[in-house]
Formats: sequence, structure tokens, C-alpha cells
Amino acid sequence: MDLFFSILLYLILCSISLPIVILIIYSRKSSNPNLPPGTLGWPVIGETLEFALACQGGNPAKFVKDRMNKYSPQVFKTSLLEANMAVICGASGNKFLFSNEDKLVVSWWQRSMKKILCFPSVFDETLVRDNFKPPTFLQFLKPEALQHYIAVMDSMAGEHIEIYWSPLGEVKVFPMAKKYSFALAFQVFMSIADPQYVEMIYHPFQILTQGFLSVPIDIPGTAFNRALKASKFIHGELLEIIRKRKMELEQKGESAPRDLLSHMLSSLHENGDAKSEMEISTQVNCLLFATHHSTSSVITFILKYLAEFPDVYSKVLKEQMDIAKSKGPEGFLKWDDIQKMKYTWNVANETMRLIPPVQGTFREAITDFTYAGFTIPKGWKLHWNVNTTHRDPKYFPSPDKFDPSRFEGKGPQPFTFVPFGGGPRMCPRREYARAQVLAFIHNVVTRFKWEKVDPSEKVAYNPSPIPSKGFPIHLRPLENDFI
Repeated sequence: MDLFFSILLYLILCSISLPIVILIIYSRKSSNPNLPPGTLGWPVIGETLEFALACQGGNPAKFVKDRMNKYSPQVFKTSLLEANMAVICGASGNKFLFSNEDKLVVSWWQRSMKKILCFPSVFDETLVRDNFKPPTFLQFLKPEALQHYIAVMDSMAGEHIEIYWSPLGEVKVFPMAKKYSFALAFQVFMSIADPQYVEMIYHPFQILTQGFLSVPIDIPGTAFNRALKASKFIHGELLEIIRKRKMELEQKGESAPRDLLSHMLSSLHENGDAKSEMEISTQVNCLLFATHHSTSSVITFILKYLAEFPDVYSKVLKEQMDIAKSKGPEGFLKWDDIQKMKYTWNVANETMRLIPPVQGTFREAITDFTYAGFTIPKGWKLHWNVNTTHRDPKYFPSPDKFDPSRFEGKGPQPFTFVPFGGGPRMCPRREYARAQVLAFIHNVVTRFKWEKVDPSEKVAYNPSPIPSKGFPIHLRPLENDFI
């Protein structure tokens, strides 16, 4: 309802601003004739409504595939998120975009997205920069740093399941996985374990995520307005956390927590200046957002496919029980154990191929360039989308079939399986996500078998896949001497 209410208001504003709309139409008609084939849709809103309807209907691939079939399998033009956009398709398109980062294109986030995630003063600064680049924290998220947190991930997953799953015969996986992911991020990134405090921030954070892709109309009652209010509250809390940690670092030195927050407070800009509290608050908010829905979604849909394919479940169970026996009932997972979960990770990859946690991201052209014989003007936005390759039978035979064996050996061809993007902008969280997902699946599989409550439950996308009922499952405890 938020979507349709917001778009209705947009159309009203457009009708009031008719002269401006006429100018927009005229400028479109006089645009470069060598643009990619396609349509820019309605003035201002473009084809955003069509894209949103496809996502709400659980089939975002339809928007992309229909246009690839109608216009070009390589590139087509559209207008999304108030921007003229070229959608680059296929493995060659993915390779082209990922290989030309900071040469022909840069990362792009729509103004309203930045306004929701950024601290207000940082948002103002990003408006005068060429592009807004979310934090990468490559050093902290590398395997050599993450391996120290595997035991934390394992213990928190086990504790979460014992409290919220084991006492019940039925649970809703998606909201539970989100709670776990959020609590884990607070523990790993900021050493905050107080469940009541985490819960206090969790609820406004859900409001923020719900408004992230909403139409940017800032009036009371809209999803965008609610998201801005939630963001203001979250940044206020993050500033308190940052200031408290700064005092700890000054007073305790090396005995203060050495987590991501401490890493950010000690890191400097390229010119040697320290990062401001507002910048760090923005970076933490971006990271919480990036790690929240995506990993929860992957966990949820892995359990969906394990419920649907008993043979796959049996193989995952054997792999996980072998690891559980090797570590004993009181031990915790280690980094080496995560590396042994090869088949389980194949299952996760096949899950992400069929139900990708992220549909794709956006770039902006920093110069005119030519792709597939068409001109992409400077300033145009570009979009790569997983649906141009993940279900293409050329790359994945019988593409609708769930088959983890696709990822054995050398796996898929380069640039065809891209749940984490690629190139310099490849998601730096992929190792964190892998460890988090595998540690959680380990704790579920070694404790339970389960069945779906509603086999026909539908899935919508906003922007990550969301099961309409939260994916409820019936739990049956396993008999096991080691758990």
C-alpha cells in the first residue's frame, strides 16, 4: 500500500507541475538517437511501477527478461528510481561493468537511499562528490581476521536456537534469522551483547529497511518519512556508542575491545585526517544494512530447499554431523570447520542462484562510452542484474532445477554466477556472509528435521526476497549424542 500511495502522490505532483513534465517529455524525444533500445516509460516515475509490481509479485526476473526479449539480450534502456538507466545484460555485460569500475563507471546510490542511510551532515557532503561509496573495511572482513569470530558465530547461533527455536514446535524462520543476523552484527562489529539494547534498535531498523526503496516523498505517513525518522533515531544511538568507545580507547588503550568499531576509529583518511563521528555512524549503518536482509534471506531459503529435497538434506546432515563429532559436544566451530562445509556451501550457492538475496546494484557513467554498438551518455545510470544470467540455460542447463552439483569442480563459467557482484566492487562481506550462514545452518541441521507449514507460500522482493508468511516450519528434534 505504501508503494501505491506514494506513486499516487507522485502522479498528483506531476500533474501540478505539468509544464515541467512537458519539458521532460520534450527532452526525452530529442535525446541521443544511438541510445540502447527500450523505453523510458512515464515522466518522472519511468518504469519504476512496473519493476515494483514484478518484485511484489515474486518475479523480478520477468521485468528484465521481457525487455531482453523485446529489445536486446545485451543492453536495453529504461528509467528507474528517477534516473535514465541502461541495463547491461549477460556474462559479457557483467564482465564489462565489473572490469571498468572507476574507469568508465562508478558506484551509484539514489539520493533517497543515501538520505536514509547517511548521517545528515555526511549526506550533504556526498551531494558535492562525484559518487557515494559505502564502506568496504577490507582488512577487517578478510578471512585472516574473520577466523577469530567463528566461535562467536557458532555460540550465538546455538544460543539463539536454544532460546527461540528449541522450546517451540513451530517457528517462522525469516524473522528469527533477521534477529540472529542483527544481534551477531552488533556483537562482531561493536562488541555489544545486551539483547535488550539490540532489540531496541532492531525495530526502527526494520522501518528503515522497509523504506529504503520507497518513493522519496517526505510527508507524514509515507514509508520514506518513517524511514528517515528511524534513521535519525539509529544515528543518535550509534553516536552514543561511538563516543563511549572513543573514551574506552583513550582510557584503556590495548585492553579496549579490538573490533570493527575500534578499527574505524583508528583508521585515517588518505590525507591523514581522522574520520568524524558522523562518518563512522554512516559507515556502521551502511554495514548493518548490507549484512542484515541478505544473509537472513539466504538462511531462510536454504532451509526451504532442504525441506523440499530430502536427499540434499541427508548429504548436508552427514557433512555437518561429521564436523559436529570432530569438535565434540562442548567445542565450537573453527575456521577449518567452515572450509570443510563444501557441500553445504554448494547448496547455499544454488539457493542464491535461484533466489538471489540481491537483484543487482547500480553504477553511473563518468564519461560517454559505447557498449554493444550503443552510446551510454555520461551521467546515465547503469544496472547489472543477476537475473540476466542465473536462470539462463546457456550457462545453467535446466535452470529451474535445484541442483547443488553445479558448483562442484570448477563450477559455473566466470561472470555467470554473481550474487556478490564482481571486480573491485565485489561485495567485501562475502566471507563474513559465508561464515555466518554456514555456522547457522550447522546449528539447525544438527538439531532438527523440519517440514514447511505452507508449501504454497509466496515470495515477494523488496529488494531482497521475503516469504509472505515468514516461512513457518514444523520442527522435529534429532536424536544425537553430540548435540
